Amino acid sequence: MRKSFGRAGSTVTALDGVDLTVAAGSLTALLGPNGAGKTTLVRIIATLSRPDAGQVRVLGFDVVRQAARVRERIGLTGQYAGLEEALSGWDNLVLMGRLAGLSREAASVRAGELAGAFGLEGAIKRMVRTYSGGMRRRLDLAAALMAPRQMTRSGLLVLDEPTTGLDPGSRQQLWAVLAGLRAEGTTMLLTTQYLEEADRFADVVHVLNHGKVIASGTPADLKARAGASGGSLDEAFLALTGTGLTNTALTNTAPTNTAPTNTGLS
Repeated sequence: MRKSFGRAGSTVTALDGVDLTVAAGSLTALLGPNGAGKTTLVRIIATLSRPDAGQVRVLGFDVVRQAARVRERIGLTGQYAGLEEALSGWDNLVLMGRLAGLSREAASVRAGELAGAFGLEGAIKRMVRTYSGGMRRRLDLAAALMAPRQMTRSGLLVLDEPTTGLDPGSRQQLWAVLAGLRAEGTTMLLTTQYLEEADRFADVVHVLNHGKVIASGTPADLKARAGASGGSLDEAFLALTGTGLTNTALTNTAPTNTAPTNTGLS
């Protein structure tokens, strides 16, 4: 897949031949420095942007030719909260549920479940404009999960830096909810600046740099390849991308094939 921005003579290449697969039921993490192409890739997967070349299929549907079918099967939370400030937190959740096809009664039940899961019970009837930044983030994540449960289990949940701006307690609440979805078989694609999250939760990690996938594998694979098998994924990331104080040489070998054959995104 390729994607560039700008005009002839002054273009910026955001994605330069990205090729990856997300296995159904897995949690796959995309890591990379700022400007590596992660959010551009997420926007294409979510049908918010089109690739210049290549093909992206989500659950068997082409993101360009069958965009409406893709949107019916994904949940998305971006880096910034997409909420209506003039409504209450409750009304935001119910609205998202109704747009996802839930009845008003089912949307109310789901909103109550998610308000409790994200610790928003005491504020859910207040106007969103009165929320703190962390509360807005939690509500935005809850809104992304307002799809019917069967759609959430069989669809794709795209999480673009979901824990940015959350305090440690809120991050733990979020991951408790995501762990439940994962146990139900939900396929998740995650970008994060907190590499310990990818190390702890991801089945497979793809590292992007300058619009290319430069390494793929389990967190343990990447740490071993970067000579950090006894260290952290942060150390491996710095070695792989050359963004650390020391640029560790890495042999360009084929990544370990860890993904099963049943894929949710290709």
